[in-house]
Amino acid sequence: MSARRRPVVLAAGGTGGHVFPAESLAGELARRGLPLALLTDDRGRQWQGALAELPVHRVRAGSPGAGGPIDRVRNLVALGVGVAQSVRLLGRLSPSAVVGFGGYASVPAMFAARLRRLPTLIHEQNAVLGRANRLVAGRHTMIATAFRKVRHLADDDRRVRLVGNPVRDAVLAVRDMPYAPPSPEGEIRMLVVGGSQGAASFGVVIPEAVATLPDAVRRRLKLAQQCRPEDLQRVRAFYAERGIDAECETFFSDFPARLAGAHLVVARAGASTVAELTTSGRPSVLVPFPHATEDHQRANAMAIDEVGASILLPHERFTVEALRLQLVELFGAPQRLAAMAAAARAAGRPDAARHLADLVVGMIGAPEAATSRTQGAAA
Repeated sequence: MSARRRPVVLAAGGTGGHVFPAESLAGELARRGLPLALLTDDRGRQWQGALAELPVHRVRAGSPGAGGPIDRVRNLVALGVGVAQSVRLLGRLSPSAVVGFGGYASVPAMFAARLRRLPTLIHEQNAVLGRANRLVAGRHTMIATAFRKVRHLADDDRRVRLVGNPVRDAVLAVRDMPYAPPSPEGEIRMLVVGGSQGAASFGVVIPEAVATLPDAVRRRLKLAQQCRPEDLQRVRAFYAERGIDAECETFFSDFPARLAGAHLVVARAGASTVAELTTSGRPSVLVPFPHATEDHQRANAMAIDEVGASILLPHERFTVEALRLQLVELFGAPQRLAAMAAAARAAGRPDAARHLADLVVGMIGAPEAATSRTQGAAA
């Protein structure tokens, strides 16, 4: 079977941060005519975009570090079963390469690929190489990164290529919509997103901070805030009682449109969020989730704070007064918001999906599927 017709297997699952890049790569490789398959764990998921079109193969998986001693043993057994299932599956599929996107859903496939001596590539979305990716990154595995500096990877590691973190097409389109800061007397549009599960502290600190803004600022504010389901009615009532123009939902299906119109975004610092902010070129205040593994959200936020694209507000300093002061300062300095937006756009990598696909194509030797050559240098 030629490399051209052997499928590329994508190993992904878990949170959106691991799945969105896989979805983007699937779309790009499909446009180049490469056959694909998805290998994931046995948890249910409604796949979107290009992933929804792929044949899906499920195996067992588990996190060996999660839960108590009994849970860890069970997870290790599940992981071992998943590797054995993946070895058999890859033998049947005979893929040209296996691409993993982190998270323990990808571990069985990546271990099996190494056992079968297949070309492998992992994509790391965060500024810290995740535990799952560290576990499967053999010395011959290529590593694609979203950040120039990634903790646990040496600067001279020849396996590493900087490509960026692919985002959804709808978010990519926002890059073509120029950022315009608020006018002196015009409305101020603020967007608050707290990750796929919301953020408990956001439902307390942000409403109180907004309520204490100067009247002249508060009257101009148009707020859209994502809330946890258990906080939604309380937060809505809080804003309504104070006459604050706020839309509160558990999920914004029109997120790209809201991002396009936002003057400022307040968010966690997950990999997908940071990629969306930089690709679209929107200024932000980032409050990293304090319990993220190895504090990787802080590392993500630091990377764009250092180039002037965002303001890092660590969770331990995320208070009503600290946020109020930041909002007053930013809303009173539209030129600074514009400069932050420009810095975010400069840090964005809108061609991440194309560059990642170039790596895959180069790795499997399918020149007829190539449309460009990756320019990402070693991180």
